[in-house]
Amino acid sequence: MKRYTIAVLPGDGIGPEVIAQAVRVLEAVGERFEIRFALDTCPVGAAAVRTSNSPLPPETRRAVTRSHAVLLGAVGDPTLDDAPRELRPETGLLTLRKLLDVYANLRPVAIHAALAGCSPLKPDRLRGVDLLVVRELTGGLYYGEPRGRNGKRAINTLAYTTAEIERIARVAFDAARGRRRLVTSVDKANVLEVSQLWRETVTQVGRAYPDVRLEHCYVDTAAMRLVSDPASLDVVLTENMFGDILSDEAAVLAGSLGLLPSASLGDGAGLFEPVHGSAPPLAGRDVANPVGAIATVALLLRHGLNLPAAADAVDDAIAAALDAGARTPDLARPGDQIIGTKEMGSRVVELVLAEALEGLS
Repeated sequence: MKRYTIAVLPGDGIGPEVIAQAVRVLEAVGERFEIRFALDTCPVGAAAVRTSNSPLPPETRRAVTRSHAVLLGAVGDPTLDDAPRELRPETGLLTLRKLLDVYANLRPVAIHAALAGCSPLKPDRLRGVDLLVVRELTGGLYYGEPRGRNGKRAINTLAYTTAEIERIARVAFDAARGRRRLVTSVDKANVLEVSQLWRETVTQVGRAYPDVRLEHCYVDTAAMRLVSDPASLDVVLTENMFGDILSDEAAVLAGSLGLLPSASLGDGAGLFEPVHGSAPPLAGRDVANPVGAIATVALLLRHGLNLPAAADAVDDAIAAALDAGARTPDLARPGDQIIGTKEMGSRVVELVLAEALEGLS
């Protein structure tokens, strides 16, 4: 029997609720495929500040560094918005990414046919949409120094090296080879020197991939294309902040931020988390959409543990649940039967296990 240690960091707000459903699906996968998952649950974010006075306490650091993969909920708590930087939940997240050196963030956006009516965009605009945002995750404005505030003046530093750009560009080009062989590199090279280096370096890397077409796109134009012609995009390569904004914007294509997963990869254990935030107003109400967290389990199985058959089983179960009309409040339209977080998780679990029983019959 295969055995894997997974660090589970439920986080804040709706994080514990959606991660609980993701863990149920992971356990169902273990039962179906005879895999043992040893789960090491640890606090992060505001939950960790309350118990350990640190958004990423030592026990959590130890757990993630000895695991095969890390499953994260979400961090964030408005009651800590005015806390010192070292106590803010987001600092724990940024430190976690740096600790694992997960520099490549993959955010896939594909349209489930059953959900075409959930997006505010017209169905014909969504036809054929299947894109992947490849976001550099450990550099840029979020990590640059110097940074800080001094009275009425504040500063953040945007910096990238050629080596940082090269390694994320290779991830994007390699991904494109398994897709439609198009990389759209997003920058602001008409204004920013960092973007000029980005464009030059991506162009140089692209010469090693003659089978992949490369196009450059300013970030404002990319934002327009995401909603005006999303089917024209395949792999979108971009730096940290642009990728954060564009991938959240892409949620409008799928119909809800609650549907989108992400995988953050480096040379060691990967970090896997749904794209959505902690959404404190929804916490404890059994209304949050767990599909993004469950789809994140599929990415963990596929990219973190190299278990493609298990990943396919989760993706297929999600699609079947949505096709059967399962709708959490964020997806519901007039006349839909609305179900809660736990019930959505139960339906996906049942479908994962039903496939196993079907295979035995």
